[in-house]
Amino acid sequence: MIKNEIKKIIEDSIKENLKGFKIPEILVEYPKNDIYGDYSTNIALKIAKNLNKSPMDTAEMISSKIKKQGVVKEVKVVSPGFINFFVSEDYLKKSLKEVLKKKDKFGSLKIGKGQKVNVEFVSANPTGPLTLGNGRGGFSGDVLSNVLKKAGYNVTKEYYVNDKGEQIRKLGHSVVGDKEAVYQGKYIEELKKRIKEKDRDKAGEKAAKIILKEMIKESLKKMKIRFDKWSSEKSLYKSKEIDKALKILKDKGLSYQKDNALWFKSTEFGDDKDRVLIKENKEETYLLSDIAYLLNKFKRGFKKLILFWGADHHGYVNRLKAAAQALGYNKEDVEIIIFQLVRLIRDKKEVRMSKRTGDYITLDEVIDEVGLDAARFFFLTRDYNSHLNFDMSLAKEESKNNPVYYVQYAYARISSILRKSKIRLKKTDFNLIHHKSELELIKQVIRFDEVIEDILKDYSVSKLPQYAVDISDAFHRFYENCKVISEDIRVSQERLLLVLAVKIVLKNTLDLMGVSAVEKM
Repeated sequence: MIKNEIKKIIEDSIKENLKGFKIPEILVEYPKNDIYGDYSTNIALKIAKNLNKSPMDTAEMISSKIKKQGVVKEVKVVSPGFINFFVSEDYLKKSLKEVLKKKDKFGSLKIGKGQKVNVEFVSANPTGPLTLGNGRGGFSGDVLSNVLKKAGYNVTKEYYVNDKGEQIRKLGHSVVGDKEAVYQGKYIEELKKRIKEKDRDKAGEKAAKIILKEMIKESLKKMKIRFDKWSSEKSLYKSKEIDKALKILKDKGLSYQKDNALWFKSTEFGDDKDRVLIKENKEETYLLSDIAYLLNKFKRGFKKLILFWGADHHGYVNRLKAAAQALGYNKEDVEIIIFQLVRLIRDKKEVRMSKRTGDYITLDEVIDEVGLDAARFFFLTRDYNSHLNFDMSLAKEESKNNPVYYVQYAYARISSILRKSKIRLKKTDFNLIHHKSELELIKQVIRFDEVIEDILKDYSVSKLPQYAVDISDAFHRFYENCKVISEDIRVSQERLLLVLAVKIVLKNTLDLMGVSAVEKM
């Protein structure tokens, strides 16, 4: 991995120049413009103050000891103190051969070392069909799980069903049709026809089972998401895990009685206020169930818990991390990803939706209209912190403006070239590859494992569709500027092998995203 090799080069140079100096984290990134090099670091700006030197002098000092051989062919220092690296052609070609050798195993890392990770996502209340928000969290959780597996983690994908409490009661009111009804829509009317139970609690329980089985699980099949484990709130009560969690908190002196309710001392662990565990009416809160569920997961041997939550759960993060600490675990081992809202756009206008009035478009309807590949790709395109505008019209467009069509077209073109070629491919050192478009394409191909490693830092799977577009861009430029099959058989062989490497990496990328690698279009 070139990034890591450059980090090592920088580290060695600093050690040679500054004996015993404590080196901070070295960030190696891609410059925005390739005229500034293939990789860049700001390490000189970070350490200059500690050395009583200017950033430029510090950068010059570091670069002076870097040997221009192997990975690096050239190093440039630019204002205000960045060090830019240009990768040698020989190293690019050596890395390209590695891609061809490893094939679908290229990008597989050993970072995870088999560590058990639990990824919980979707976990929608069984009170209605899956929504656009569930789609964003669902596809992101599924793809992150794929990436973690690729990086060597032992991943369990889990769905937690809130089949007890206030939401189920509200559903019961809606099915019975009394004045406290909350949910509306066609599905509620259908449930009313099927459920003749007048007791709101029993009606709610029956309705939740139907919704989970016939709506949510069927939608997940359509999304091609398969969970390894299904857990439920009710099961935590049946197995007495609620009592076990309560006992731990009580034994540690982390719960207390006030106003006829039982409270959790969450402020001792960074929460802004203490939280109720059991209400005055003796009803348990969702927090108590969540604490028991945390304990359940950790006792199953997971070293890291990753949870995908919607934007409305932002205020819940600190209390859950506080609970992990209270139970005796590290709060850093609970990673909560908050994703922002999804807006549906059709014909350049926002489609207004309200779940409470029953006036909304389900995730199933979106997938039916634009197709699963487009749905997956589009839901992954934005970072979690950004609002996502899902453009239905663009998702159906068969043009280069539609990123999923653009990427699949690149893959289909590659497949066609390789399928129609009659030239026998042989091992080569790529000595005839020199054109800028060829070299830029190789640089994109060999970045795949770096993309995997970068995703592990912040779990942002939006890097995958962006990478797919970037490598497709580089391929289309190469195709326009370099004739793949010509009268020169040796050049043709080398270019065909480069095309094959692109196909391997693009297929690996699409597989991680759960998007089809289309051979023909």
